Amino acid sequence: MAPPDCRALLQRFHGLQAERVEAYRLFEEGHEAYLRTGPHYDFQHYKQLVHEITQAFRGISQEILGIKERLHQEFDRPDLSEHIEKLQAKEKQKLELTAKLQLAKQNAQDHPEDENCQETVQELRHKLIKNKEALSEILQDFKYDSEEAE
Repeated sequence: MAPPDCRALLQRFHGLQAERVEAYRLFEEGHEAYLRTGPHYDFQHYKQLVHEITQAFRGISQEILGIKERLHQEFDRPDLSEHIEKLQAKEKQKLELTAKLQLAKQNAQDHPEDENCQETVQELRHKLIKNKEALSEILQDFKYDSEEAE
């Protein structure tokens, strides 16, 4: 049986992951709204959204890294700490892919006749799907390993 502090830490981790999912949803919705302002894009609003989302992701990541350290140091759970490290790397990759995909979508919208633009969008979507599958696996492993702490 894990101490209440450890359980609370694990719950906070899951809460932060839910916040990250919500931030991605808002980011995607904001980008879709931005694309609808084309061809004379409302870049100021989009720039503000990117700033706010970046701040949210930064805060979430910093708190998750704190949880990672506590799991490792205070609760002697290097296995969970390792899962978080892998998760953070995949989340960083996901954010980079998301940004590239958003640029590719705008490029495809601005140049509908260019098949390369459409191909780039499809390639990035595929990479994002693979990334999300890897994230899901890491989270499953984390859940499985952390259940023994519950």
